[in-house]
Amino acid sequence: MRGAMGAPPGSPGAAIELEMPDQASGGLGASPPRADGPAKVAGTAGYPADRIPADALWAFVVFTDQPHARLTHLDLGAAERSPGVVAVLGAADVPCNEYGLTKFDQPVFVGLSHSGASSVPCDVSRWEADHLALVIAENLTQARAAASLIEAEWEPLGVVADLDAALAADAPLVHGYEGIGSNLYESMRTRKGDLETGWAAAAVTVEATYEVPYQEHAFLQPEAGTSWIDADGTVNVEIAGQWVHEDREQIAHALALRKERIRVRYPAIGGAFGGREDMSLQIILALGAYRLAERGIERTVAMQWSREESIVGHHKRHRGRIWARWGADRNGKITAVQAEAWLDAGAYNYTSNKVMGNLHLGLGGPYELANAAIDTHVVYTNATPGGAFRGFGAPQAAFAVECQVNKLAEALGMDPIDIRRINTLREGSPSIAHTPMPAGVTMPEVIEACAHAAALPASPSDADPDGDSDADGAELFSPFGSLPARPSSLRRGRGFACAFKNVGFSLGFPERCEATIVLHGEPGDDTPSGAELAHAGADVGQGAHTAFLQMAAEATGVDPASVVGRFSDTGTSGDSGSASASRMTWMAGNSILGAAEEAEKAWREGDRPAIGHFRFIPPPTTELDPETGEGTPNFTYGYVAQHVELTVDIDTGHIRIDRVITANDVGRAINPRFVVGQIEGAVAQAHGHVLSEHLRAKDGRLLNPRFSTYLIPGIGDIPVTTQSVVLELADPLGPFGARGMAEMGVIPYAPAVAAALAEATGVWMDSFPLTPERVWAALSDAQAAAGNLPGRR
Repeated sequence: MRGAMGAPPGSPGAAIELEMPDQASGGLGASPPRADGPAKVAGTAGYPADRIPADALWAFVVFTDQPHARLTHLDLGAAERSPGVVAVLGAADVPCNEYGLTKFDQPVFVGLSHSGASSVPCDVSRWEADHLALVIAENLTQARAAASLIEAEWEPLGVVADLDAALAADAPLVHGYEGIGSNLYESMRTRKGDLETGWAAAAVTVEATYEVPYQEHAFLQPEAGTSWIDADGTVNVEIAGQWVHEDREQIAHALALRKERIRVRYPAIGGAFGGREDMSLQIILALGAYRLAERGIERTVAMQWSREESIVGHHKRHRGRIWARWGADRNGKITAVQAEAWLDAGAYNYTSNKVMGNLHLGLGGPYELANAAIDTHVVYTNATPGGAFRGFGAPQAAFAVECQVNKLAEALGMDPIDIRRINTLREGSPSIAHTPMPAGVTMPEVIEACAHAAALPASPSDADPDGDSDADGAELFSPFGSLPARPSSLRRGRGFACAFKNVGFSLGFPERCEATIVLHGEPGDDTPSGAELAHAGADVGQGAHTAFLQMAAEATGVDPASVVGRFSDTGTSGDSGSASASRMTWMAGNSILGAAEEAEKAWREGDRPAIGHFRFIPPPTTELDPETGEGTPNFTYGYVAQHVELTVDIDTGHIRIDRVITANDVGRAINPRFVVGQIEGAVAQAHGHVLSEHLRAKDGRLLNPRFSTYLIPGIGDIPVTTQSVVLELADPLGPFGARGMAEMGVIPYAPAVAAALAEATGVWMDSFPLTPERVWAALSDAQAAAGNLPGRR
């Protein structure tokens, strides 16, 4: 079976293969063992850091450590002469010293000179983790020692630390070239209906400003990779990422090479969540191997970041600010929505302009709105860049939107679910972009499913899973080993929120996904005995490759145990697009169906093996009109609702999440176990963002880039009970009816928790994380304002 699609495993440049365990059975809707499960459980799976050859050279990238400064002097000589050093590379060594996923605005290296092929001035460090040089040595200790010998002198520039500094009238420009005259560099605008009419019809209005924080991706595997040059001159890069073909494009652009001279592949990937969508080590690894080969040094170049280097060196979930004013009539019908939002892009764009698009569309929420005025902006600062992160702007929007809807319900004395029943988008509803929603809107059904589950009583095991409550309900729930809470200080509350999000690339981006299927059998056979699938889609831990194999088996009729997959390799597969935007299963499934059909045609014509290749292109989307916001931004959506129950200790501010119900419409559960795993993982990730993960920054520098002070939740910190309500209401365009769902669970969690806290205490918190000290301070301030307490001591 292996001859038709590439070299056999183990040969130079061979693709990495996966196949189902021999006992795997069941088609779609079954949950066979993961194809990559045995190796991961046994510890034999090859992650990039595991695949570094013993004779590899080690590279170390030197950060500028300058949030905003101009380089005036650079001397690499002492580093070049240091023991064990093979090469020291910088800006002058990069043929085209620029990169960026959606905008070329970042130099590969900061330096005093660079190629004229780049339009990005490279003599200014705009971020503490800008790259100054790459030191390549016999081992990492020697590379680090040499890096300390680099002499750099800097002219300090004014640090634009945050949104307030960036938007000030006298703010220094982070990017002051090519006519960029402001740190606010892109905006979007929506105008729908008549806002004044909407305000006149409102019986109540609510207004607030919401602050949303950073979040670190905290994937298990820090950045690592290798690069080498083949005998035919191909530059190979093996790393963990989310889109092998885009990585290849970025490398080819910076090295000024034809993309055919670059091969990128991913072995096992230890999580991503959007954190691997942009460049980290890809370009500099390729540059190192390429320049060494020019000098006759044909050795693999390897890199691996420490956890601190990883946290400092890659982008985060965007922090930002959202002002919103909403109005509703006495029956709960939303009559007017006005909002303005600002995203802190940090020093470089990364995907900020695209995240802004999702945020902008999300600021109308999953509701029918007749009158709306929404403005959204993205702003350069000298802070850590914001970029792709699970939800991609939707969690920030949902926090503001769903808090506003819950506050409207409170002001009207309405049930928060009832107000959503009145206003929710339905099949055929006009979207915030003026045009009808794509077919398959299931927000009403999702709301009802979540509401029904929430109305059911929790089981005794849910209410007291460990049996550690005393007769008065004083739970021992502090993860910090504090004294038991006083029963009189415990307050309980419930919150509800819902959301939707695009599945697939949006706003006019040319979406596509390719697959190749080869059917095997003997001449004259009526049915194939085996199949091979080549697909570039990345499995970042979610089980995508197993789902691909399941879909390929279903599409071809081949037993799942007889399907072999080769994945995530530009050398064996066409472009799949990114493992992001909740698109991978949806897009891959459609491409696999097309490839199976083409292979079956070849089979019927007598080809053995029978090869089918297909490039799936979904319905087109469009950019929004710059004045009105009218357009067709997305071709399908996913829908989610959440109910949260919590207990808060008002003496300390500690919160325990007792119960979470998450209702997701997944269209068709390709692998139900994976679906539930994605839902529970999303809730746990959102839980950390909302309750404990507080990434602090000052003057353009991260203050706590380590897990000892940036607290991701452990097994004892996550919600006591997470209940997944899985709906399978077919997406009309989805493969086998499936729709993307992996991001949905993170989106409504923050507003649901905020609503539960407000019900428990009467205090709305319009920013998070809801750490104990911040909750306690807000409660103390509220009591002081009410005249009950003197305030914080």
